Amino acid sequence: MKINKLFLFGIILLTGCSVESEIDQKFTFVVIPDTQNIVNYTHQLDKGFPVDGGAMFIEHMEYIASNIEARGGEVAFVTSVGDVWQHTDNVIDPGHYARGLRPLNPAPADISLHLEGIKDFELPLSRRGYDILAQSGIEFSVVPGNHDYNTAWMDSNFPIDPVKVKALQDINGRLFPGSDPKVVGMRHYGGLETFNSVFGDDSDYFKDKSWYISSFNGGANSAQIFEAGGYKFLHFGFEMQAGQAVIDWAQSVIDKYPGLPTMMTTHDYIMPDGERKARAWIDFASIDPTEHLGAEQIWQSFLSKNDQIFMVFSGHYQGQAYRVDNNDFGNSVYQLLSNYQGRGQSANPKPGERPSGLSDGWLRLMNFDFSNDVPTIDVRTYSTYYKKYSNEIPEYANWYKNIEQPEMSDAEFKAADHFTIELGDFKKRFGEPK
Repeated sequence: MKINKLFLFGIILLTGCSVESEIDQKFTFVVIPDTQNIVNYTHQLDKGFPVDGGAMFIEHMEYIASNIEARGGEVAFVTSVGDVWQHTDNVIDPGHYARGLRPLNPAPADISLHLEGIKDFELPLSRRGYDILAQSGIEFSVVPGNHDYNTAWMDSNFPIDPVKVKALQDINGRLFPGSDPKVVGMRHYGGLETFNSVFGDDSDYFKDKSWYISSFNGGANSAQIFEAGGYKFLHFGFEMQAGQAVIDWAQSVIDKYPGLPTMMTTHDYIMPDGERKARAWIDFASIDPTEHLGAEQIWQSFLSKNDQIFMVFSGHYQGQAYRVDNNDFGNSVYQLLSNYQGRGQSANPKPGERPSGLSDGWLRLMNFDFSNDVPTIDVRTYSTYYKKYSNEIPEYANWYKNIEQPEMSDAEFKAADHFTIELGDFKKRFGEPK
């Protein structure tokens, strides 16, 4: 961890030295990857699982809360990329049914009904974790991932060929990204009432909070303002593959707060290879185009056209990715995938055995530093379970590379979770810290 700010302030008082820039111009922005597998009610000791997923989730939140700026740490804002919990119902929601969508009949057995597990364990655990953040006073955002929707079903327009599906799986049982949905089927999700019952704009987390400045669709999309590093930042949280109505709302917020350095979090944006596209078999925009846009469409119609947007965070796909593109003004937009849900070394898998998805407590820490002429972000990956950074574990690539980035070398894989971003045009766009 970085030096404790309260301790540093004490040094200032005792010595009379001025290190105000050191304090004011550095902060940490925390990205919480998909937590669905540790919140999963079946991944708990009392269900016979070898690791207590719920305890791992609470460790996440306690670590973050104990390191916020108000408690002497560096954390100034927290964002969750969604898939907070795991299970959904397996019936189509009324809204999609009214628009003419129909499920395969009967629904495949792998979409199971787990309503009691959701109601009695996953939602209460999620609330308990985010209560820890809320009680600390930290500003934060949560977006819905596909698992946070009320329902999931296989669409009737995309029948499944089980024989061909088997041929399209890799050694870990995963479908290759380009798999034809006409073969593997198309899964769709609907209804945000459950998500909004926990994280809606009328929830205790956000209602009447001065920093929670706007919302859309009940809070499934939201906007926050926070101050850190000598700047005032605007942050958006978007629902998965947000549609044009969401873009129009967000543009109205941008127009109200012009010039603020702006970041966005959404669940599904870039894949592990860095491409802006959806999985072929979970593609909201293809199956329901009147309500959703793909990542490339969101880039073209919104992100690239607003110069104040400089960073995008996402999850959904296992692993990590990083890309930089110039927007329509010639300035950089930094885009990161951070999701460790498939990691399960903590459950001690046997050699050659595919680990149960658990996350092993990994978080993304974005350490901003505006004290130099060229601001930087040290991207660090930290496990609250192992209490170590990724570069402190010699076995790191051996544990995780083959399930996330098998094409990478060990050195490339390690570098993908421990690197520095130079914000070369940031001060030209947004001025000096104040």
